Amino acid sequence: MEVISLESGVGKAAIRAAGVLRQGGVILYPTDTVYGLGADALSDDAVAKIYAIKGMDVTKPVHAAVADLEMADKYGEVNDIARKLAEKFLPGALTLILKIREGVNSGIAMGRADFAIRIPKNELCLEIARTFGKPFTTTSANITGQPPARTVGEIVAQLGDVAQYIDLVIDAGALPDRKPSTVVNVVSGFPSVIREGEIPAADILAFK
Repeated sequence: MEVISLESGVGKAAIRAAGVLRQGGVILYPTDTVYGLGADALSDDAVAKIYAIKGMDVTKPVHAAVADLEMADKYGEVNDIARKLAEKFLPGALTLILKIREGVNSGIAMGRADFAIRIPKNELCLEIARTFGKPFTTTSANITGQPPARTVGEIVAQLGDVAQYIDLVIDAGALPDRKPSTVVNVVSGFPSVIREGEIPAADILAFK
């Protein structure tokens, strides 16, 4: 497990992270909410590592970080309501569940009819997405059912033996105590709040 400090610079960290992602590896990185586990979102093998690390049921969805709506629209249909919500809340703590594009069927998209995306309000995440050039997973770095930890040391301790499957750690120190992203399904053309997080559900539903 390689560990680098974010103090070394966003650009340097993003280049190293993108290199690991291209090789099918897993990264531990800070977001605008909690630390996340990142892997090539379209790679079956890389995504399988994420499920294994978290001890997560493979039927449960994993979301992807993208650089912008243009990238998101290659994998999921960015309809009118998705675009309106994005204009208001993105980059930020909002996850949009989109109707999947035809032909997108690997990695987190395998067997699914939707593709969930985030555009985090975090320059490192955005720079990784730009440098990597395609989506990478953004799921909290914790064992399923346990609370996300706020420091790298606490995360590694919680993960135990499976932490060995993480190839690169980008350490930004202790993250503030924040709520997770608000998850909104927009497949139908109307917003449906699946999980209320940092953004209040009432603010989302105002866009009906």
